[in-house]
Amino acid sequence: MTEFVGTEPIAIARSVAGLRACLGDWRCGGARVALVPTMGALHEGHLTLVRHAATLADRVCVSLFVNPTQFGPNEDYTIYPRNEAADAAKLAELGCAHLLFAPSVEEMYPDGAMTRISVPGLGDLLEGEFRPGFFTGVATVVGKLLVQVLPDVAVFGEKDYQQLLVVRRLALDLCLPTVIEGVPTAREADGLARSSRNAYLSAEERAIAPALNQILQTVARGVAAGSDAIELGDWGEAELLRAGFASVDYVTVRDAETLASWQDPARPGRVLAAARLGTTRLIDNVPVG
Repeated sequence: MTEFVGTEPIAIARSVAGLRACLGDWRCGGARVALVPTMGALHEGHLTLVRHAATLADRVCVSLFVNPTQFGPNEDYTIYPRNEAADAAKLAELGCAHLLFAPSVEEMYPDGAMTRISVPGLGDLLEGEFRPGFFTGVATVVGKLLVQVLPDVAVFGEKDYQQLLVVRRLALDLCLPTVIEGVPTAREADGLARSSRNAYLSAEERAIAPALNQILQTVARGVAAGSDAIELGDWGEAELLRAGFASVDYVTVRDAETLASWQDPARPGRVLAAARLGTTRLIDNVPVG
């Protein structure tokens, strides 16, 4: 285990053995532990999760791992933004993170590793349909992290809403002793959901991007007022194309707990969308009502 020296030092573990040694010391002292899984390129959205985690536990571990198994063959794994030193500096300045777990691919997937975790049903819809294998990669790496850290609580952002539901199902099904905590999406002043991939947007695309949230909010208000959910979803897709998005994978209203089609107004609903702006694929979601 090494240390990054910033405003406040933060320990960096690169092996599971080093991670567990630090966690063991914490637990011997009776500390409650929180985990915040990330792929790095930290922004204010991630830092919001870390701050929230610090309100739930005595010690906060942040993982930094760009997981290759959740990227498709034509996706951005090789160019995904990576800057560990900058990420460590942000966490050090924040002052409420205590350990950065930054393993290599070889540490997370040892030679010959074959086991994969899938969550059928939840993992096959929406993102699972448009990005085959994505949630198997997500579930596998999150499952590994939860077993490696065994946190009392793990914190995820609602921006990746379907991922949050998949992880909750995974933890429940595997009887993991971890509470999965969701935190509302962190947004820019104009409503755009904070995301590491926003860095890919050109100035012109960045000016268009807030339309995604604006249109979702309109769909959510309309559905809450009694308008037809399918018709509003179709309207939302057309509006995104008119706003300048290159293509739309979906704008849909789903049950907030099961992601089945939302039909019962007494049930909580969620409007979810994925659309491509230039070469950048953006996702977002908002609650109904």
